[in-house]
Amino acid sequence: MELKTEYEFILPRGYVDAEGNLHKEGVMRLANAKDEIVPLNDLRVQRNRAYLIIVLLSRVVTKLGDLKEVNTGIIENMFASDLRFLEEMYNRINEDEATVQVSCAECGSTFEKEFGRLGES
Repeated sequence: MELKTEYEFILPRGYVDAEGNLHKEGVMRLANAKDEIVPLNDLRVQRNRAYLIIVLLSRVVTKLGDLKEVNTGIIENMFASDLRFLEEMYNRINEDEATVQVSCAECGSTFEKEFGRLGES
């Protein structure tokens, strides 16, 4: 089984650049430990904890329309609904979930059972 590390998305509204071009389609990659640690050293995050998601998304959104790069300036100028969309997507694809192979005692068929994060019931 191959691990999926990149996820395509289409923003609900889209980012409008300085020339008025609309960018809606993009790619987000899975976060690594460095992606979650480095932003904590950013002075903008230290001054305002709410800025953490801006820095984090600028690291993991690898493509947005025809833009050459995605940086904090682009993320902070997105419509609020698009920012919420990306934040929810980030949380969804980076969830700590585990699946195990189980067999039915009665019929013998096998299937995958998904478990939530530690501490969840």
